[in-house]
Amino acid sequence: MKLVLLGIQGSGKSTQGNLLNEKLEIPYLSTGHIFRKLAKEHSSLGRYIKEIMNAGYLIPDNKTLEIVSEYLHRPEYEKGYIMDGFPRTVNQAEAFENGIDWAIYLKVSDREALWRLAYRVNEEQREDETLHALRKRIDQFHQFTEPVIAHYRKKGTLIEIDGEQSIEDIHAGIMTKLNGAAKKHK
Repeated sequence: MKLVLLGIQGSGKSTQGNLLNEKLEIPYLSTGHIFRKLAKEHSSLGRYIKEIMNAGYLIPDNKTLEIVSEYLHRPEYEKGYIMDGFPRTVNQAEAFENGIDWAIYLKVSDREALWRLAYRVNEEQREDETLHALRKRIDQFHQFTEPVIAHYRKKGTLIEIDGEQSIEDIHAGIMTKLNGAAKKHK
């Protein structure tokens, strides 16, 4: 099964991705983790990614597609994956060669996302999570990623979940909708 998790920063994608990984035994991959790992490297690509992320911008489509495609050619992703943070633009969604079975959208308000991120920043400050960068990413979510949600809704592969429930209720809702969606498509 190939899944993507969509939602504003702070919507709980990584939490749900890890829970789905345990439940479905499908590898979980976060583009944010990949990019932060690359940004620590002392290479031209690492410096490039670090500068873009720290400014709160999205990594360009062509570079994102190249990096994600390279990761997904690894043997551990042959039977499926849970992707967090990709695709972030309609161009990425349309050009993504691996395809997906379902896009899971964790719907959370801007206010709730900022509250969660403010709490997370106090717990574990990351270089790319300044208030300026966070606001920029929320604006970019509305500008670039909301059309991706509409893209998957139009294709009939979107599963929408209220992301402002408890972690357990969100996970149960995802599993129920995945099971129902799988039965409809058999």
